[in-house]
This record gives sequence, C-alpha cells and structure tokens, in this order.
Amino acid sequence: MAKKKPDKAPAAASLLVELLTEELPPRDLERLGLSFADGIFNGLVRYQLSDHDIRRRRVFATPRRLGVLVPDVLARAQDRQIMDSGPSINAAPAAIAGFARKRGVAVEALEHQETPNGKVVVARIEVRGAVLEIVLAKIVSDALEKLPNLKMMRWGDGEASFVRPVHGLVMMHGKRIIPGTVLGVHAGNTTSGHRFMSTPSIRLGSADDYETKLRKSGNVIADFAVRRTEIDRQLQAEAKRHRASLGKYQDLLDEVAALVEFPGVYAGEFDPPFLEIPQECLILTMRKNQKYFPLFAADGKLLPKFLIVSNMRVQDPRHIIGGNERVVRPRLEDARFFFNQDRKIRLEARVPQLARVVYHNKLGSQLERIERIQLLAGGIARDLRADAMLAERAAWLSKADLLTGMVGEFPELQGIMGRYYALHDGEPREVADAIEAHYRPRFAGDALPEKTVDCAVALAEKLDTLAGLFGIGQQPTGEKDPFGLRRAALGLIRIAVERELPLSLHELVSAAFAGYGGKIGDANADLQLFMRERFSGYLKELGYSTLQVEAVLSRGFDRLSQVPRQLEAVKAFQALPESESLAAANKRVANILRQAAAKGESFRKADRETLKESAEIALFDALNDASGKADAFLRDEDYAGYLRTFAVLKAPVDAFFDSVMVMVEQDALRKNRLALLADLREAMNRIADISKLAA
Repeated sequence: MAKKKPDKAPAAASLLVELLTEELPPRDLERLGLSFADGIFNGLVRYQLSDHDIRRRRVFATPRRLGVLVPDVLARAQDRQIMDSGPSINAAPAAIAGFARKRGVAVEALEHQETPNGKVVVARIEVRGAVLEIVLAKIVSDALEKLPNLKMMRWGDGEASFVRPVHGLVMMHGKRIIPGTVLGVHAGNTTSGHRFMSTPSIRLGSADDYETKLRKSGNVIADFAVRRTEIDRQLQAEAKRHRASLGKYQDLLDEVAALVEFPGVYAGEFDPPFLEIPQECLILTMRKNQKYFPLFAADGKLLPKFLIVSNMRVQDPRHIIGGNERVVRPRLEDARFFFNQDRKIRLEARVPQLARVVYHNKLGSQLERIERIQLLAGGIARDLRADAMLAERAAWLSKADLLTGMVGEFPELQGIMGRYYALHDGEPREVADAIEAHYRPRFAGDALPEKTVDCAVALAEKLDTLAGLFGIGQQPTGEKDPFGLRRAALGLIRIAVERELPLSLHELVSAAFAGYGGKIGDANADLQLFMRERFSGYLKELGYSTLQVEAVLSRGFDRLSQVPRQLEAVKAFQALPESESLAAANKRVANILRQAAAKGESFRKADRETLKESAEIALFDALNDASGKADAFLRDEDYAGYLRTFAVLKAPVDAFFDSVMVMVEQDALRKNRLALLADLREAMNRIADISKLAA
C-alpha cells in the first residue's frame, strides 16, 4: 500500500495567532491588542512573509484573549540575492581573501562596484527565504516583549511571565497548525469561547473560520471595535426605550468593552430619594465603582435609572438586574452618608486644618498655598474690575473640601462638592460658583470659568502652581509632567484668550513669584519661555501657520487676549498682493540692520534734510504719511487696518532698494539711511515681525 504524501504547505494563506489568558487589565486591553497585532504583523514583514499594508490585518482583543488575523501570509519567503560591499580593490590580497571567506564565496567570484570612495569588491550572496514554521514562534515572542510596559507575573512552576497567566496558544496558517512554543504553551488549533455560555473548547478548521466560529459556537465577539459598537447600539436602544439620554459616556464605553465578551444591556433602578444627593456624586459612584451608565432626562437631570452592561445575554435578565440593584444601593447609601456628615462642619471651619495637609514638601502646606492664591486672586480681580472680596473669599475656601469625606472617597469631586457645601453654608453664590470653577479647565476641551470672579480665582490657582514648581526646578521634561504643568499653562492661556481678559502675563507671573517671598528660585524667564511654547502650540491648533504665529510672538505676547486679533490682521495682510514683496523687503532690512549693529553702527531718527536720492526722499515721505494714518488704527486696536495702511509702501521700498546704496562711505549719509530703514522696520512691525512671513 502506497504511503500517503504529506499535505503540501500552501504558498499563501491567512495566519491566525491567538493567546488565551486569564482576565487582562481592562484599561489597557485595546492598547495591548493593537500592540500585539502590530508586533506580529511587523515581524512577518521583516521576514518578508507578508506585504506592507498593515490595514489588512484584523485585531482581536477580549478580556481573555489577544489575537490577530493576517491574510496572504507566505509559508516561505522567496529566496533573494544581496550585494555585500567589501574593501577596496587595491586592498591587500589577504584582506580581500578574508572578506570572501567570511561571506562564503570564492575570491574569483567577487565582483567590482564603483562607489564615491572608489572601486570596492562585492560579494553576491544567496539568502534563503524565511520559513514560517521556523520563525513564527520567535515573531510572537518578540511581539510580546514589545508590549506596553505593564506589571508582569509568573504562574505555575515555569519561568514564563506575562501580564496574566497564559493557558492556550493558537497558531494556524490556513488549515495547518504551525508548531511552536510561546511562554511555555504549545500551539494548537483549539480555542475557548465564553466562560459561561460556550462549550469547553472550540476546534478551528482554518484560520479564516476564527471570528465567525467564535461568535456562533463560543458566544464571543472577538473584535474590540465591533464589540464596542454593539454595546453602544444596545445602550442607545435601551436609553431610547426609557426616553432618556446617556450623557458623556464614551470613556466608560471603552472600559466596559474590555470587560465583556458577549454583551447584553439591561436597565436597573434605584430609590428616587437618593436623588436628594448631588447628582455628580451618584453619577461618579455608578460609573466609577459599578461601571453602570446613568440615564438622564431631557433637561440633563439624573433619573433613578441606570444601564448595566452584562457579560451574559439572556432571555430573562431579572436575576441580573435584581443583583445589580442590590449592589448599587450600599454605594448610594455611602454617598448619602458622606454628604450628610460633611455638611455638619462649615467649610470655613475646615480651612485652618489645611495647615496639616502638605501641598509640596518644598512649597509648604495647603493653608500657605491658599493664602498665596487669595492674594493673587484679589489682585487679578481688581485688575479686571471685579469684586475682589468675593474672589478672595472663594480662594480662601477653595481647598477646604479636600478635608471632606466625599472628596476623600472621590477626589474627582473636589471643587464640585466645595460648591455644594458653600451654598449649604450660606456663602454668596458667586463664591460657591468660583470654588467649583477654579479647577477649570480640568482637561482638554473642558468648559472654562464663566464669570470674572471665577476667572480670577482659576488664574491665581494655576499661576501659583506654575510659579512654585518652576521655582523649585520641577519643570516638565520630555513626556514627564507629573504635576500637570502643561495642562495648567494651557488652562491659563485659554482663560485669558477665550475670555478676552486684558491682563499682562509678565505682571501675573511676577506677582505669582512674589507671593513666595523669596522662598523659591527666580524662574520667571523660564516660566515665560514655557508659556510661549504652550501658547505657540495653542495658536497653531486654532489654525494659524507657524510663520504667522512666529511673526506675532516674536514681537511679544504680554497681552495674551490681543494675540488672536493680531494674527487675524497678519492673515489679512498676507492676502494683500503687496505682502510678499514687503515681507521680503523687511527681511532684507532686518539683515542690513543686524550687520550694521555688528559693526558698531549707531544712528537716531532719519533726517529728511540729509537724504539725497529721490527714491529715499520718496520713501521717507511715504513712510511718514502711512505712519500717521496707521497710528489712528493702532489706538483703536484695529490691527488689520494698521497693517493694511503700509501696503502703499511697496513701490517706494522697491524703488529704494533698486537705486539707493545704504552702506556708503559718507558717515552721515550712511547713518541716515540706516536710520530710515530702522524707522521703516519699527513702524511696520509694531504688532508682528513682517520679515518672519518671508519664505
């Protein structure tokens, strides 16, 4: 009887790799899945077993698995030739022979190749293509080593370590199992479905069957994005059924998608009397502790209902709903207890206790901090013609809620609870609102403080933070910003610009450093440079070009709120037909003046009587005429009109450079022409350095 020939390996087929684990960290699951899939895909490309289109790979990530499906993977890469350059053809024979011996070729087989450094010998080497069965286990292991830096663990009596214990490995190329061992687990074609709603194991017939079979036989939606979309669809449908909305829920949606494999959404309820508690407390309790989705009425008020995303999709969910309703009640009771207990002590009675709370070991206590913030907030409020007493009162009470039970349990509620407790204590509403608003913006895109008193306290808090930490050398470095100084700086910028506050950045920063009474280093210049970098990035995100931003900021940015209008003026100036020529001329003028200064030239205002050439006299007259008109626009802060006025100088400036030599021998004439150029540059560049617009 003839022996059966072994199956021939397919030239190209889909490759499936799946790692079965215990429950993975939910906050990192999507990132782990992408990193794992990309690591394997890049490994295949490196061995020339797959093409370079990363969009074709499918990423799978559930609480108990990481996987990737890559189509059209070769069983073996094509053989190829490489040309390896060696020493010069004039090198010693022994060197050439040694090169040939190391490359495994005869000296006679070496070729010559021309290079910028002359002719060299070259070895033509045949490289065998990589074999998938041989390299796949290494590709997977390398991908695992490159996963985000998470805390690893060991299990059993082996030496393997991973973020969670590994129990299974699938490596299939088409219908074939690719043998190999990763983290002490041998590869096969058997996976596991849902922990409670599937058979113990699922045998795969081919790599391409994976997703469909896992869903139909294992009740698992393996693709993270597909699972998130399905959860969102069910949430929206259930909320609509209750005539409610979900509020801001996208962050929780991502987390819940990492907790379930086969989601089912059900609605639960809690006792309406709990709504007497501030709804922010209830929302945070449900979202953070229980991963529930609170439901809201059309007016934004919390309803006594919430949505549960279960890992079980069942016909009769009463036991799931009832269990979750029983679980949430003690959590809400805790919130009610904290709220009632906290209100027994007034905020102002808690303030002296802040002396025992360390803000930073080099910057003193929280009490010392609020004393500085109070002083700053009062000064800013006066500059803004707001009620300084209200600002100072709000600053004095701004950190008192740090000592409350509710904020101790939920730090995210600091400021929010302070507002509720201030209102309960009978503080003016402006004070209560400022206590909450002074933390804003808490994150990118967050709402800003609205009222002037709110802005004064918010700016004071951020300025104190920035000055203090810069003063003790705690500036952000690289990606590290443990104190959130970039966020504080951007918040300060947004408040000043978007609320159009007429404040001097230099005066604000100086006042913030002065509040420390010389106890910290003078990092005023460093902080202002840091603010400039943040401001530049902010303006570019608004849509202004790098050249436009640099043109304005190079002339100073002390009044932050004025800068966007200056940029709009520059933008309008660039649209003028004369702008390109005037920008180039300004650049030329700047270079001439810089070179003259380097030679020690000094000059005053230009004198018309000393000028000789008709072109320079014409420029002098045109400049004086334009400057007189421009000054009126500048007084009215019409920056676009100011720049537009100087468009008439194109012709006289061009004529000047065509016919006038600046650096002549005659001392008085040279100085006068330099003075004329200096006057031109000063007049045109009071709101932006036009030379920066030149390409």
